[in-house]
Amino acid sequence: MATRREFITKTTLASAALATTHWSAGLAAVPGNGTRTVFKQQKTENMRYEFPTKAGLGGVAAGNGFSENTNAQITATMQAAWDNGVRYFDTSPWYGLGLSERRMGHFLFEKKREEFVLSTKIGRILEPDAGFTPNPDLLWKGRLNFRHKYDYSADGVRRSVEDSLQRMGLSSIDVVFVHDLSPDNGDLGKNWTEQFKIAEKGAFPELTRMREEGIIKAWGMGVNTPEPILKCLEVADPDVMLVAIQYSLVEHKNALEQVFPAMDRKKVTAVIGGPLNAGFLANRERFNYGGKMPGDMVAKRNKFNAIIKNYNVDLRTVALKFCASHPTVGAVIPGASTAEQAAANTRSFSVEIPSGLWAELQAAKLIEANTPV
Repeated sequence: MATRREFITKTTLASAALATTHWSAGLAAVPGNGTRTVFKQQKTENMRYEFPTKAGLGGVAAGNGFSENTNAQITATMQAAWDNGVRYFDTSPWYGLGLSERRMGHFLFEKKREEFVLSTKIGRILEPDAGFTPNPDLLWKGRLNFRHKYDYSADGVRRSVEDSLQRMGLSSIDVVFVHDLSPDNGDLGKNWTEQFKIAEKGAFPELTRMREEGIIKAWGMGVNTPEPILKCLEVADPDVMLVAIQYSLVEHKNALEQVFPAMDRKKVTAVIGGPLNAGFLANRERFNYGGKMPGDMVAKRNKFNAIIKNYNVDLRTVALKFCASHPTVGAVIPGASTAEQAAANTRSFSVEIPSGLWAELQAAKLIEANTPV
């Protein structure tokens, strides 16, 4: 009987060879939409890993994050993103406890594997449980059918990757993020440092081995706080970090001063998750992962809107272009639950922002003076 290592190796190496094609070939040309040069990624000194498109699509909505979405709705959303040039898709076993991976895999199954980049995450192993009753405050809505347990060990990494491949029906995963190993994870609490020690001896070296074996192309942390990113850079050899809700129009000082410089020293690429703070910067009445919207953030958003309205652009576009402009950033992955949202997000990356707007925002001290825009 084949071991887990043998299973993953055999099913991924062949497809990995196909994906060595240079990404710039054909990806800037979008049928029916002309040529969107914004998506043509240029490798820089700061990037150990190169994404095919600056604009990606996050998979929270595909997991029924915040509200229930139909299969048809998610398929239409992904199709709109694809039609507008997106070729990077991010998901996780945690998103809807497997639902996001199943839906994204169903859509991507019809695409040539060498034409897109896919990232998912490890850290939670799913177990069948038809009677699982989630906390009403849980982000995921609708029927779940699974519970989860945390596992940041080497064996846990192999099992998680194998499970994800089978859920998605795909032959390979490009990027793997170590998910939610962070002090803001309420399940872990102060124990997150003990789990980090397990990952330091288990998940981190195992992911490096998988990269060396050609099973994956890159790995890193996928977290909402800076501490695990900085610790991982000290003790391991990651390629890319999913920097979630840490670099946006309304919150970016710490990323500029600490996180990005530390990543630059190791030539590690950033993926920006939550660039719109869960729709807040698209003027939705929601901030990050729910709860009451902070009054100071609402006041700050009002100040942004008051200035931006004079430049014939919208807040969402300014927010996405802000994130995409930093040289450490390889991709930005806003979420979308409708085709209209996906199309609007991707179109925003093609908009030229007047330099006067950035200057006015800096003068008003709404964005840091050293922000590269």
